[in-house]
Amino acid sequence: MNSNVGESQNISKPPYFDGNNYSHWKAKMTIFIQSLDYNLWDLIVDGPNLPTITHENGDVVCKPRNLYDDNDRKRVQINSKAKHIIICTINSNDFNRISSCVSAKEMWDRLEVTYEGTNQVKEAKISMLVHDYEMFTMNENEDIKSMFSRFTNISML
Repeated sequence: MNSNVGESQNISKPPYFDGNNYSHWKAKMTIFIQSLDYNLWDLIVDGPNLPTITHENGDVVCKPRNLYDDNDRKRVQINSKAKHIIICTINSNDFNRISSCVSAKEMWDRLEVTYEGTNQVKEAKISMLVHDYEMFTMNENEDIKSMFSRFTNISML
């Protein structure tokens, strides 16, 4: 019997996020998206640069679809592909959380803040993990395997 029940073993299928272990899913998704098309990953990190027009008064607004040229359509298409990949990998609660996002970057960032917190929260978590790492000792009546597992959990977070 396969001990990885629920884990995708298909290399063409994106990893599914059920709301648990976000950092694991994020690492797998990063690699999955990069392997499909590194341009998709660049778009998620840097933003989609969606087509806009600037009005005479200086206001910048989204360009109407009927004014798109071929380059505009390519930019919109790659953003849609990245959004589709993210949407196909999440549960319904997270879908509701990000479905209103215009860009794949916005979706990715919203999931990141939801599950990892803001930069301030991340700094606090890092500080706590560094403390746990520096103070790490073997517990009384603990075997080597259990100690190593605890240590690995601290170092992999």
